[in-house]
Amino acid sequence: MSPRLVRALVNGLLLGGAAVAVFPLLWMLSVSLMAPAESAALPTPLLPSHATLDNYRTLFLRAGMAHYLLNSLLVSGSITALSLLFNLMAGYAFAKLRFAGSRQLFRSLLGALVIPAQVAMLPLFLLLKSFGLVDTYAGVILPAMTTVFGIYLVRQYARGIPDELLEAARLDGAGELYIFVRIVLPLLKPIMVTLAIFTFLTAWNDFMWPLIVLTGQNHYTLPLGLASLAREHAQDTELMMAGSVVTVLPVLVLFLALQRHYLQGLMLGSVKG
Repeated sequence: MSPRLVRALVNGLLLGGAAVAVFPLLWMLSVSLMAPAESAALPTPLLPSHATLDNYRTLFLRAGMAHYLLNSLLVSGSITALSLLFNLMAGYAFAKLRFAGSRQLFRSLLGALVIPAQVAMLPLFLLLKSFGLVDTYAGVILPAMTTVFGIYLVRQYARGIPDELLEAARLDGAGELYIFVRIVLPLLKPIMVTLAIFTFLTAWNDFMWPLIVLTGQNHYTLPLGLASLAREHAQDTELMMAGSVVTVLPVLVLFLALQRHYLQGLMLGSVKG
């Protein structure tokens, strides 16, 4: 088989796989622009006969989707910012600073990865309840400020920073805070972007924990708002698809905006081994 034929076959398979992956998203967008009950027709239409934005107007003017969107932006943005702060500091400390019990503590953290998150939800909820944080944004944000995965990711990447660079800065009289802010953070930029995307996506799509902590609908995030909307408009497929588009669009825009840095982080990580 000639190399040209192999290349064409591989590209065709990749194109077909991409089409299969993208088609549900495009059909979701198409249905969100249809008139009520139009998607229930047989055969199911792929495109709207007359595109309309009425479903989006209903979402934002009558269903309170704008409030849920702002709640999700607040919660996800706060979790991402705090998670970057604490995970970067902890990961760098485990990678480059020497302190008593560092290896044992890091191994204990890695051991926590095998514990399902659902196991810790009940004691964590009771702890938050004792502090009066149930049905508050803080109850959703505080438990996600740091993760074992984030610490591990930063630690593995930070190990590639040359020790000689840090020692030279210390010999010049630089303090640890100056070294971290002015030297280490610029070198961690690719992994910062990668961690930020992972954290934001996880927080944005999280359904279980906000469902447990947020008892009042006024504090609902987008996934919870969409679920409550589904109970009231179970048969309104077009409206539900519009809500799904609103839920997916911000994270899609975020990824497209940061994909260059994200891919750079993955490529540098593969070179570092």
